[in-house]
Amino acid sequence: MSRVGKKPIEIPTGVTVTLNGQTVAVKGPKGQLERTLPDEMMIEQAENEIRVSRPSDVQRHRALHGLTRSLIQNMVTGVTAGYAKSLEIQGVGYKAEERPKGVRLIVGYSHPVEYTAPGGIEIKVENNTSVTVRGIDKEVVGQVAAELRRVRPPEPYKGKGIRYAGEQVRRKAGKTGAKA
Repeated sequence: MSRVGKKPIEIPTGVTVTLNGQTVAVKGPKGQLERTLPDEMMIEQAENEIRVSRPSDVQRHRALHGLTRSLIQNMVTGVTAGYAKSLEIQGVGYKAEERPKGVRLIVGYSHPVEYTAPGGIEIKVENNTSVTVRGIDKEVVGQVAAELRRVRPPEPYKGKGIRYAGEQVRRKAGKTGAKA
C-alpha cells in the first residue's frame, strides 16, 4: 500500500488547481505549471485538497500512485515557494560569471564554457564560486544543476571541479614512490 499516494495534497490559499481530464494545471504567485499524468490514476479535487487513487493493486498502478501524488505536490510547492539547487566551484582559477540568460564557467579548459538556461530558470552567481539555480519546476531545476555539474565533475585526487553544496567527494590517495 502506497503511504505517499494516500496522503491528500493541501492546496494553499492563492493557488488554483484546474483538472482537465488527466491534465493538471497549477497556478500560483510564482507562476503556472501544467502536466499530463498517467491515464490509470484517478484524481479528485475537493474544496482545498486533491486526492489520488488507483484502480487496482497491480504493480504498475502501485508504482504510479505515489509518483502521481508527488508530481502534483511538487507542482503546488513550486508555484508557492519555488525550488533552488546550490553548486560550489573548487579549484585554483575556477570561477563562474553571470550572463543575462545563463552563466559562463571558467573551469580549467582552454576555453570558457557558456551555458544558456532554459525558460523559467534563474541562475545567480555569488562570489564567483557559488552558483544557485532557481525555478518553479523541480525537475528542470535539478536537470540544469546536473548539466552545470557535468561540465567539470569533482575529481577524486585534488577535489577540483563543480559539486553540489554539501556534497562529499571521496578522495583517493595519490601515487606512491617506486619500490626498488
